[in-house]
Amino acid sequence: MKLRNLTALAATTALCAPMAFAADMADEMTIVSWGGAYSNSQIKAYSEPYAEKTGVTIINDESSAEAVAKLRAMNEAGNVTWDVVDVVAADAMRLCDEGLAMEIDPDEHLAPAPDGTSAEDDFGDLLVSDCFIPQIVYSTTFGYRTDLVGDTPPSKICDVFDLEAYPGKRALEKRPINNMEWALLCDGVAKEDVYDVLETEEGQEQALAKLDTIKDSVIWWSAGADTPQLLADGEVVMGSTYNGRLFSVIEEQDQPVAMLWDAQVFDLDGWIIPAGLSDERKARALDYIYFATDTQRLADQAKYISYGPARASSAPLVGQHAELGIDMAPHMPTDPENSKNTFLYNYEFWADYRDDIDAKFQAWLAK
Repeated sequence: MKLRNLTALAATTALCAPMAFAADMADEMTIVSWGGAYSNSQIKAYSEPYAEKTGVTIINDESSAEAVAKLRAMNEAGNVTWDVVDVVAADAMRLCDEGLAMEIDPDEHLAPAPDGTSAEDDFGDLLVSDCFIPQIVYSTTFGYRTDLVGDTPPSKICDVFDLEAYPGKRALEKRPINNMEWALLCDGVAKEDVYDVLETEEGQEQALAKLDTIKDSVIWWSAGADTPQLLADGEVVMGSTYNGRLFSVIEEQDQPVAMLWDAQVFDLDGWIIPAGLSDERKARALDYIYFATDTQRLADQAKYISYGPARASSAPLVGQHAELGIDMAPHMPTDPENSKNTFLYNYEFWADYRDDIDAKFQAWLAK
């Protein structure tokens, strides 16, 4: 990944992205993501091939969990040090609304499908924000220790709240998203009414009251790697995390862990480019995005982790795991067997209510 001269960079850029980017591009970039198996899948599928093609030096940062706060601080300080940032869709919406992410024109900045279908049509409804470049469909769901749940393994989301049938510690993410929805579902709220209830003060208190019933048995996690490690160590009987992390601990590490797909929460993850970059850094970021989100590259990521690619044209190209040789399609959250009862994450709701509910949730945690 040594640097090449600008002549070589300009030549490889012509191969990468046939669009009007500046000839001069930064020769170093910082890519921010979530770490662990997920970042590894991006490095293998996107960053290593891109660096080999262009000679750019890529610095990997694992701060995506704090992306909104850090980009706000960088913008206030007038010193944005990140070039491409992986965020969930709701955070992309917030960053876009606040002017902290640049707007993307799909058909100008993203590659068409191999058959000529425009990027806008290929990504379709997953283009949920003017600043967001979708990358994967993933879910947050539960894993459980098969040797710690007795003869009747959990099969429903509300088993998480059943301390009598499934005693022991649970791992839940240290934020309201997903936890509040699951709590309301398991307190009798119909799936289609969850967000109407959650936008009210009473609904928020109802969700926290349900979470109170298991609070003393919860280990709170902040990083995606936490729950897989807690499960592997036998410190929790069940815990929420991203389905790709659970795939890794089950299939790659061969731990006694299984998946609970019921009420898995579908979500989108993808890229934003921070606003305020210099022309050279902006050109480099756009060049990387064009490369990393083409049809083949998104399919390539699925060789390393069980997340569904965001492009329609990528899905038929999903094959076997790069190292295990197993068919990846049945491990995707979108597989029909796994998606019999899904919960659809409401991006607009959390973009609007995230800061207020975050504050209330953190205050509840501190009690």
